[in-house]
Amino acid sequence: MSDWILVVDDDMFNLRMASHILSSEGLKVSCQQSGEAALDFLADNRPDLILLDVHMAGMDGFETLEAIRTDTDLVKLPVIFLTADEDVGTETKGLEVGAMDFIRKPFVPEVLLARVHHTIELTRLQENLAGEVAKKTQELVRQQERIERIAMQIARALSGAVDAKDTYTNGHSNRVAEYAREIARRAGFSEREQNNIYLLGLLHDIGKIGIPDAIIDKSDKLTNEEYELMKTHPEVGAQILKNITEFPELATGARWHHERYDGKGYPDGLSGEGIPLEARIICVADTYDAMASRRSYRDVLPQETVRAEIEKGRGTQFDPYFADIMLQMIDEDKDYRLREQVEDFD
Repeated sequence: MSDWILVVDDDMFNLRMASHILSSEGLKVSCQQSGEAALDFLADNRPDLILLDVHMAGMDGFETLEAIRTDTDLVKLPVIFLTADEDVGTETKGLEVGAMDFIRKPFVPEVLLARVHHTIELTRLQENLAGEVAKKTQELVRQQERIERIAMQIARALSGAVDAKDTYTNGHSNRVAEYAREIARRAGFSEREQNNIYLLGLLHDIGKIGIPDAIIDKSDKLTNEEYELMKTHPEVGAQILKNITEFPELATGARWHHERYDGKGYPDGLSGEGIPLEARIICVADTYDAMASRRSYRDVLPQETVRAEIEKGRGTQFDPYFADIMLQMIDEDKDYRLREQVEDFD
């Protein structure tokens, strides 16, 4: 199929000359004698290239091109200005409004044909390249989404393996992750930040995989030696997760979710804003679920008791800002439905 050229010039001689030269090469040519007529023509037609005179009665070439560029369907349509001017300012303005090239009048047939063929080929090359880039980008996005799904499935499998060590708290890590994500959402975190905190919450207890089942399932009070061993799980978890170098923040929730805002936590005795933000969020979520779920040594605590403990720990155990968000969530939970289940918070 022949390439289609629209020639716009208010001089009939120029139109006939351009049409003759282009048609001799087998190109399809349409002619219009004004900018207004060209716009009407373009409302229903899509040529491959426009040759547009700069100086015309009524709308000049600059005004016509600016009007063409306001139509989203015509933004990428290539335009070459036709001009007898030798003024550099004319070329500069033409390029600023979106012309791809200039052709001098009177026409030199070889130059006219070369510029037209070159511009059409360049435009198609750019379109093909843009299409390939878009295609490759979509493939990369699909691959990235698949990798993220696999990573999330692995994280859930690992957290499930840890939670399965204690039949009384199975599902704990997933609930903590959900609560942490909701706290982050209410705190104004971006969707990506919320998802990252969810992942940190899923793996915050990964270090318990190294704690003997007898200690985790013990229904009596832990001995001092057993408690000290239990307290090693944040460091063990951080050691496991630090090997995931593509996501170094993963170890944050594991290592510091037992730090306290007043500096009396473990393993490093961090305090206040010295505790990573994500860990401060997970700390509140973890403590809530610990009190609101059944344990080997006790049953679920009443909601009023859970709320009182969160309130009591505000500013000492917990970051007061995130404690306030957790208290708001508790107050909205009139029927204590957050307990031992994941709810839709939206």
